[in-house]
Amino acid sequence: MRPLVDALLTHDPRQRERLSQALLAMALLAAGVLAMHYFVAIGQADALAVWWWSGVTLAGMAVFYGLIRSGYSRRWAEPSLTVPQMLFALSSGAVAYALLGAGRGAVFPVVMVIFMFGLFVATPAQMRWVSLYAVALFGAVMAWCAASQPLRYPPAVELGHFLLVATMMPAVSILAARLSLIRQRSRQHRAELAQALMRLREQSTRDELTGLINRRHLEELIEQEHQRCVRSGQTFCIAVLDIDHLRGVNEAHGRSTGDAVLRALAQEAARQVRVSDVLARQAGDEFVLMMPDTRAALARGGLERLHEKLGALRILHGPHVVHVGLSGGLAEHHAGETVAQTLDRAHAARLEAKLQGGGRIVTAP
Repeated sequence: MRPLVDALLTHDPRQRERLSQALLAMALLAAGVLAMHYFVAIGQADALAVWWWSGVTLAGMAVFYGLIRSGYSRRWAEPSLTVPQMLFALSSGAVAYALLGAGRGAVFPVVMVIFMFGLFVATPAQMRWVSLYAVALFGAVMAWCAASQPLRYPPAVELGHFLLVATMMPAVSILAARLSLIRQRSRQHRAELAQALMRLREQSTRDELTGLINRRHLEELIEQEHQRCVRSGQTFCIAVLDIDHLRGVNEAHGRSTGDAVLRALAQEAARQVRVSDVLARQAGDEFVLMMPDTRAALARGGLERLHEKLGALRILHGPHVVHVGLSGGLAEHHAGETVAQTLDRAHAARLEAKLQGGGRIVTAP
């Protein structure tokens, strides 16, 4: 059963929706074909004319299905071909009206179903044009039937039918506009919800001041890297970086200048590290850099270049030009130790860099 469904509807979700819609329309008109042959059976319609009508109607819907199934309809602005299908179905219904005589009232429910079919897909403008087409088409058919077969289609009755159609169609257009507004509001609400969820996700994983990954998310990423290295036998390095004399900047120039220094250093550091590296703000003026698939010797070279770039940075904030240094401790993860132990060694190396006067990188043993 599943292979048959996939053959009819494909695996593409958008195509499945379009083809489901086309098959539903085809099923609707197939039900209309059966109803027409019932009227033939009770003597209310000409058999030959109904057979011709049935063939053209089903063939037309098959053409629509083929255009969508082949992907050819994607060349047009409306790949689902909803409006063309509606126009074709209405034209088929108008011909059925002319063929049914006393049974022609059965066409009106089908017409309404056709419009309901388009309400949830077509735009209000499209529904207005389809409504005008339906009023004009059925008006012309009713006028022709009343003029050519007045006994079978009494003019007074046809006028009543026309007034019914002319009343229903604008009402459907108004309903389409209302539904379109509801859909638009629903899309807007979904977009707002998605943005709110994205902001919430950012807030839960990002540091508000610098935009870097926060401490909690860093711990998750380091643990993931640790598990990967356990499986693969590879290793990684962790560096703990500390801004020298940031407290003095805050005391001399104010907290806003200190915040500007943190942001500027974080942005420059994020530009300098590798794409695969993870840079995070741990707390205050302390940052942590995780370097996957890296030995200490290679990591040391990268940190020295980063230290040089950040040390040369001149940060302008208002009237103040600030220059700060950077101290750091580097630790390569050893097989068998925990992430916490690797971090402790990196912290110890950073403290050693501070004790040596700062402005340098120390590698943990």
